[in-house]
Amino acid sequence: MKWMLSGMVVAVAATFALSAWAMPGGHGHRGMDGSGMMMGGRGVDRMLDGLNASDAQRTQIRQIFKGARDDMKAQREQRRALHERGLQIFSAPNVDAAAAESLRQQMLQLHDQASKRRMQAMLDASQVLTPEQRAKLGERMKQRGEMMRERMERIERERPRQ
Repeated sequence: MKWMLSGMVVAVAATFALSAWAMPGGHGHRGMDGSGMMMGGRGVDRMLDGLNASDAQRTQIRQIFKGARDDMKAQREQRRALHERGLQIFSAPNVDAAAAESLRQQMLQLHDQASKRRMQAMLDASQVLTPEQRAKLGERMKQRGEMMRERMERIERERPRQ
């Protein structure tokens, strides 16, 4: 019984940790919002390189992603508070399943808000680019995705087995 309870606690804690890590603005790369979406800085400039984007297009798109990035930063305190609440719930002598479920729902709601904001930024930016530029960007993103997939497969193959 002890082993089963210990296993359940570890599983729940791991699920919570993965959920927190996957939350927007969690532990992403610089210039990204945690989801992998470039939200400003050099990432936007690199995205526009090779698209023959005009200075006006670049300025508009930078402003769009800056606004989205600022909105995502505004959620930071909410994410931190949820994370702290999760630590309290899962480190308590008795884990409150109802409180954990409520926390999960709050995390999903915050994640959904961030997802909607990212989508809106992408839609706004798409209106600034021409159809040809969007097609070219889509092809570049597809190639980058294939390169990343190949890299991850190579890393997985090279990972020592235990």
